[in-house]
Parts: sequence; structure tokens; C-alpha cells
Amino acid sequence: MELKWLLCVTLLALGILAVQAHDMDEDNDGDDVVDIEDDLDDGIEEVEESKSETSSPPPAPKVAYKAPVPTGEVYFAESFDKGSLDGWILSRAKKDDTDDEIAKYDGKWEVQEMKETKLPGDKGLVMVTRAKHHAISSKLHKAFVFDTKPLIIQYEVNFQNGIECGGAYVKLLSKTPELNLDQFHDKTPYTIMFGPDKCGEDYKLHFIFRHKNPKTGKYEEKHAKRPDADLKTYFTDKKTHLYTLVLNPDNSFEILVDQTVVNSGNLLNDMSPPVNPPREIEDPNDQKPEDWDERPKIPDPDAVKPDDWDEDAPAKIADENAVKPEGWLDDEPEYVADPDAEKPEDWDEDMDGEWEAPQIANPKCETAPGCGTWQRPMIDNPNYKGKWKPPMIDNVNYQGIWKPRKIPNPDFFEDLEPFKMTPVSAVGLELWSMTSDIFFDNFIICSDRAVSDDWASDGWGLKKAADGAAEPGVVGQMMAAAEERPWLWVVYILTVALPVFLVILFCCSGKKQPSAAEYKKTDAPQPDVVDDEKEEEKDKGEKEEEEEEEDANEEKLGSASQEEEEEEEEEDRKHASEEEETVNRSPRNRKPRKD
Repeated sequence: MELKWLLCVTLLALGILAVQAHDMDEDNDGDDVVDIEDDLDDGIEEVEESKSETSSPPPAPKVAYKAPVPTGEVYFAESFDKGSLDGWILSRAKKDDTDDEIAKYDGKWEVQEMKETKLPGDKGLVMVTRAKHHAISSKLHKAFVFDTKPLIIQYEVNFQNGIECGGAYVKLLSKTPELNLDQFHDKTPYTIMFGPDKCGEDYKLHFIFRHKNPKTGKYEEKHAKRPDADLKTYFTDKKTHLYTLVLNPDNSFEILVDQTVVNSGNLLNDMSPPVNPPREIEDPNDQKPEDWDERPKIPDPDAVKPDDWDEDAPAKIADENAVKPEGWLDDEPEYVADPDAEKPEDWDEDMDGEWEAPQIANPKCETAPGCGTWQRPMIDNPNYKGKWKPPMIDNVNYQGIWKPRKIPNPDFFEDLEPFKMTPVSAVGLELWSMTSDIFFDNFIICSDRAVSDDWASDGWGLKKAADGAAEPGVVGQMMAAAEERPWLWVVYILTVALPVFLVILFCCSGKKQPSAAEYKKTDAPQPDVVDDEKEEEKDKGEKEEEEEEEDANEEKLGSASQEEEEEEEEEDRKHASEEEETVNRSPRNRKPRKD
């Protein structure tokens, strides 16, 4: 019992100390500070300094950065670790059909490290400004031709300030004689557009390719289906994410974020609108006949309105059985002018009109069932039937819903190899964003999955490792939270101490009978020992009697069984003597008489 009280007092003391520490922190934040002697101040400062030195967590292990190097053939690779925009061309174009003030692509681009980088020396392309048009592009090392090799596009994005409305997608520009990167704009022909985009609460991950109609020669955008995965985290967590598009010659594609597939499909089946048009279309010249009847039901032409049908009967009538409640105040209005209201001093009757006090509920009506003119409540009219309408019956002339006839599609074609797109010769970023400091890094375009994986491991993988090394463990996060909110120490103490206290409580809660020696040392009343001894002797006597009865029963059973055995032996002897006598009487055994 003393142990229980000791544990309770310990827990209470710890809680009080934690609360006092929290109060002291709050008091120190205020303007009023208690004056203490200089010696005491010096002692406290020394303790705090030693405490801060001993309690400061060890520095996080640093991850050394090394610029990634392609491990195989690539069409384009850029890590920006040179610290310059060499090889990139800023657009000087203007958007069409836009005011001159905002039509220019005058958004700024810079090569710099992330604001909260964990890898010193790791640089990337940053879209510095907001609410401006940005366009920058670079030539591929060599053009990519869609034939027998897959296409892999991969790069990193970090929304350092989050993202309100804007995109971070990349365009692979089509190889054409007219391509001029100095005039790169939104209408510049591209083959593939890929990457994240967000506005409002609409989070997208684009994959769009422009398909050329083999009959008309016109290009049409084909959009991949929306992924089922939740993309919100990639836009809001302010971490660097790796975006990868893998496009295969068999028309299959995969979209990955942080090397995890979030969308996949086939160019023939999972694009909107479909690559191939339908074989048949509705005849645009076909018209529905004037006598075509699409009504499945019609009013019964033979139905007649009943004579007693009253269409003018109201739906509600006054309840004639209602009685006005006693105490109803007919002469009192429901609302009266507020007697305590006063006209404002600045009230101008010429401008504002005559002042009237605001209306309030009549206080006399609070204790009465009602005020004002009493009216009977309205109830449903049992004779109400409404406007009569003839019942509906099946239309014998019903012909179904009319549809125009189908005709062969004059624009039909079948392209079974949509992968064979227009070759690409440049990569570009043409963006608008309401958020600044969007970070891009480690672009690569290749055909070998192993090469892109190695590039990701040497670039994005290092960022991920550095972020993980810099993040404190669970204990460190709990300690940091407690430093900001000292009351959490009470929660931590109770969380650890309460289970221990309960275990001890349950394990040590057995009742211990005091010994006779303890009674002799104190004046506590001792239980009646004589009565207990008598009860024990009585129980002992009853047990002995039961044992004697059991022995007697066993003896009786033994004697009975012995008598039965003796009777059986007697019967066997009698039976044997009878058989012997019978044998002696037999003629065979008689002796012959002597003459």
C-alpha cells in the first residue's frame, strides 16, 4: 500500500513540475520579469548553457553531393551543376491574342540551389518570378525518332513555396524546319507534353501527345486518362519529386512518380479522344419523320371526368372544431416598439425620415397562449382532388426513340502504330504560374531504363537520402515538440508511468493476512482464535466420520462377496455328489451276482 501511495505522489509531483515549467516559460515571455540576485542569475545561466550543450542533438550525417553522369546513351541530359544556363535559350516571343502588357515571355529563370537544400553544390533551374509567362528551351544532343526504341523522359520538380495555380510540365518540341527556339511560345508545335499541373483543387499529371491524321494531315491532341492515385501530396509537401514517362514501341506507356507507377495504359485504348475514329457515324442528313411517335404512354382518350369531381375545392380549409385558447390576448399586438430605444443623436429627419423605435416581441405575450387576432388553424381538405387528368395508357403507335441511321465514316482510318509520332529535336518549358521559385533539375531523355534509373539514383536518390538524414527520429521529434510545448512532458510522463503503475498495482494488490506476532506488537483487535479452532476440529471430526462410514461400507461389501463365494462352492459340491450317485446307479456299474 505504501508503494502505491509513493507512485501516486511521484506522478502528481512530476505533473506539477511540468505545469510549473510551462508557467515559467509563459511568464518569461511577458514584459514583467522578477528581479533576482546576480549570483543566482549567473548560476542559472551556467546551468542553462551546460544543459543546452549536453541536450543539443548530434549533427545530422551529411550526404556528399556529386553531379550525376549518364551511364549509357542519352538524347539529352542536364543537371545544371555548372551553375549557368549554357545551352538553354530564353524565348523573346509574345503570346498571340493577349494584351501587350502580359504577352511577353519576360519571366526570369536562374540556376541556383534550393532555398532549404540538404546537398550543398546541387543546383537546378528555378522559375524565379510569378504571374508572368516563362519560356526556355534547349536542343537535344540528337533528335529522337520513334521507331523501335522506347522513349523515357525523366526530371525532378520541387514546389518550394507550394503551388496555387500553375504548371511544371515539359514539352518535347517537334522536329520541323520552322522550329526557332528564340521564338518558342504556346503555339510552337510539340510532340509530347508531360508533367504536373495544378489550379485550385484540380491536381493533374499530364501526358498529351499530338497525333497526325493520316488522311487529313491535321494534328489532334490525345490526353491520357486521369490517374487513380491521389496526387495532392506531390504539390503540397515541398519535397523534390521524380517524374518519369516510359513510352514503348508496342504502344504501352507508364507514368511514374518517385519510381512508383501511378498511371499506365495503351495509346490505342486509353487516350481521349481515341486515336482511331469509329468506322460508322450517324448520317448528318438524316431527319426524323414528322409522324414518328416517341411517346411510350399517352392519356386515355376514352376517359371522362367524374361528375362529382370538384377542381375548385381548396387544398386547405379552416378547422371548424378548433377552439380559441383561454387567455388569448386579442387586443395585444405580437410586436411593440422598444420602450428603451432612443433616437440616435446624429439622426437627421430631413435625410433619414421620421425616426421610429425598433420593434421587439410584446412582453405581455410571453405568458399568454397568443396575441393578436385569433384565426382557426388550417387542415387538409378531405374533399380536395385537384385538377382532373385522364389516366395514362400504353401508346399502340409507339415507335421508340428515333436515331439517325449509320453510314460509313468518310474520315475513318486505322493507325495501329500511334507510337510512331513526329520526331523531337528540343525540350522546352513554357509555363505560367502564380507561385514563384519552382525548382527543376536532372532532365534526361533516353531509351534505356537502366540508364534512367542510374541517373535517378545519382540525382534524386541523393536528395532523398539527404532529406532522410536531416530529419530527426521519432524521439527527436518528440523532444523538439516538448521544447515548444512544455505541457507535452505531462503527456509523455503519464504515457510511460501510467502503464507501469497499473502493472505494479495489479501485481501487488493481493491481500496479506497479518501474523499473530504482528497482533502482539500492536493493540489491534485479534480475531477469535478459539472459535476458529472449534470449527477446524468440527470439520476434522466430520471428515473422520465420513472415512469410518466408507470403511464400514467396504467391509460389508467384502463380507457379502465372501458369502456369495461360499454359497457357490457349496452348490458345486452338491452338484458333484449328485452326479456321482447317478453314475453308481447305472447298470453298467453293477457287479454280477454269484449263483
